[in-house]
Amino acid sequence: MTDTRLTDTGPAAAPPAPSTPAPVRRPRISARSRRDFWVFLALALPNLVLIAVFTYRPLFANIQYSFLDWTLGSPTARQIGLENYAMFFGSEDAPRVLGTTAVFTVFTVGLSMVLGLAVALALNAKVPGTTFARSAVFAPYVLSGVGVGLVWMFIFDPGYGLLAWVLRGLGASSPEWFNDPQLALAMVIIVYVWKNLGYCAVVYLAGLQSLPKDVMEAAALDGAGPTRRFLSMGLPLLSPTTFFLLITTILSSLQAFDLIRIMTPLGNGTSTLIYEAYLQAFGAYNRAGYSAAISVVLFLILLVVTVVQVRYVEKKVHYS
Repeated sequence: MTDTRLTDTGPAAAPPAPSTPAPVRRPRISARSRRDFWVFLALALPNLVLIAVFTYRPLFANIQYSFLDWTLGSPTARQIGLENYAMFFGSEDAPRVLGTTAVFTVFTVGLSMVLGLAVALALNAKVPGTTFARSAVFAPYVLSGVGVGLVWMFIFDPGYGLLAWVLRGLGASSPEWFNDPQLALAMVIIVYVWKNLGYCAVVYLAGLQSLPKDVMEAAALDGAGPTRRFLSMGLPLLSPTTFFLLITTILSSLQAFDLIRIMTPLGNGTSTLIYEAYLQAFGAYNRAGYSAAISVVLFLILLVVTVVQVRYVEKKVHYS
């Protein structure tokens, strides 16, 4: 006898059979996506090849050379491991070179950004002649460093230079800019700041012109003066521009070479890391392996500075 169980609505329903999941279909790549990929590859591949050949290949080759005892021009080299690095950091030149690099970078970056912001504020005024003034301020940045160095060598020359002539007219004598190491470094810093001031000014000018006018006008209606508006609102809103300039100017200053080479060929008080590497490889020493080690030290400093700025400094940037 069959037992039929009843519920309020009738016989109990049988449990449903487990359903088989539908096969997942992989999305098909459309013809347009394939075409876009090939266009991207055609445009990006030549640049990637050039970067790999002319940037990364020399970088890794330089790291390899830093482990060699190699005289420039010699057909043979000897593996010495980390001796070049130990020789550099254990020498008396390391504190001098690192200190000169730090002083040069701090002063050139600081003065370029502070003076560039001041010039940008002046150029942002709506007065006649600002277009010509902007072009004149930016012009030195695009000039050749060699030409700029030669002109300023004539200006600073203590015998027949323009500055010496002005000082003699005032009853004073010209300092020995090229013989005194401290004055030589100050001279190169002055010229470098003069040459790169226009870059910072133009970038800051673009940032000033992009500030939200409604916010600044609202602050003016609340009674805030121009100085307070700039310090309390304008300067924080310029933090992305400041952050960008901080990275680019530090990297540029650490790699400054042409002005130092032209104005102080022997590196009298102006031997930064990059110039010391040049002197060791192409000067009287011809120590290519030792020079490569100094270049690797400079690369590591650049890498650390960039990572620290992106990792920590960018947190304080106020993006609108």
